[in-house]
Amino acid sequence: MASDIVPIQLSLTEGDLVTLWAPRWREDGEEWEAFLGDDDALFGFPEVAELAAFVRTVREHDLVDHPAWSVVPTLSVAELTPEETQRYDIIGLPEIAAEDADTWTIGELAEITEMVRSIADVCELDVVIEVLDSAPGFALLRQGTLPFVGREGARLWKQMVEVVAERWDEVIDALDDLIDTPDVDPAALAAAEKEVVVLDAEVVVLGRTDDADDDDEDDEDDAGPGFWEEIGIDPIRITTRDGEFVTLRCYLDDKPVFLGSGGRIEVFTSDRALARWIGQDGDEGGAEGHDLDGVSTWAEVVERTAVGELEVEVDELNAYTLTGLDHDIAEGTLAVDASQLELATELLLDVGEWAGDPEPREALAESQALGWLVSFVVRPDPTRLAPSAPFEAEAAKWRELVEDLTARLHSR
Repeated sequence: MASDIVPIQLSLTEGDLVTLWAPRWREDGEEWEAFLGDDDALFGFPEVAELAAFVRTVREHDLVDHPAWSVVPTLSVAELTPEETQRYDIIGLPEIAAEDADTWTIGELAEITEMVRSIADVCELDVVIEVLDSAPGFALLRQGTLPFVGREGARLWKQMVEVVAERWDEVIDALDDLIDTPDVDPAALAAAEKEVVVLDAEVVVLGRTDDADDDDEDDEDDAGPGFWEEIGIDPIRITTRDGEFVTLRCYLDDKPVFLGSGGRIEVFTSDRALARWIGQDGDEGGAEGHDLDGVSTWAEVVERTAVGELEVEVDELNAYTLTGLDHDIAEGTLAVDASQLELATELLLDVGEWAGDPEPREALAESQALGWLVSFVVRPDPTRLAPSAPFEAEAAKWRELVEDLTARLHSR
């Protein structure tokens, strides 16, 4: 995507509409912000193909003079598709505000209301600005949970929620009236729709290719990775200050389940040690029991171990290195390996969810300092405000999360 123009999705009364947003930029000593539209309307399209057809053929709109505009008409349909982080459920905000004032609710409300305020400021929607200024809580959302703690914080939250309940329909009405969907060139639309068909076909072909590769692996080595993929349990490797350990994890209804129980994970210093333990103590969980013995395919692991055919191989995407990241975070975002950080974050969140510990999810929420830094590194976006040094607090919080996870590992 052009570095200064971003595709976004706005969910309003008419459904999900896609458009383009140019976050604040400086030109000739002045600060600007704009959306795809004209003096009378903001242009929104129900399909990305329509947006693509429009930007490739129309030269009269508010973004045409933007410094990065020349790149936009050359972008593919895939590149014009909004990322998950650029999708704003404006019509669903009252339901979100009805939830508890936790980091996730506050973070989502902050993102939506900031986008709504940007639209209102650019398009001079006085009624929307009035609604957002009628409760101080709207302006405090970006600060996370802190402003809403205690008696005064509860009062601020209640006041904001009441404004949402009473006046958010005014915001929706104003935005609905602002949106216009222009006609697009039929030939350009047909070409863009063909891109969509090709893109969908590539996804299908890729899926079939992956399936074929899995079949080949099973044929070559029935006890290799194909077995683990078939039963839905993954061997994983965790590297900590104490060394490398292997264990098992699966997902049931998208929720992680580890080899262990009570928040303690059974880990092993080698693949053989893991296989030996399964053969001796893993059948039905042994005397102590473990959470994986409730998985329907666990018996297949035990059976394969009993006949000496279990091979433990860890895919690189299931290899988690927790060491060194705290020092890298302290040095700054440029010092952090994004891939290592993304995988380590995945493990922290998975373990926290499995163990019933909310701390990792709360600390890694984008509304928190550490979560904002992690998000900035893992999902780089030049339009986002970069975290500011020093990063000692973020590094300390990361170190605390890693130490808590490490304490859950029970080496065999």
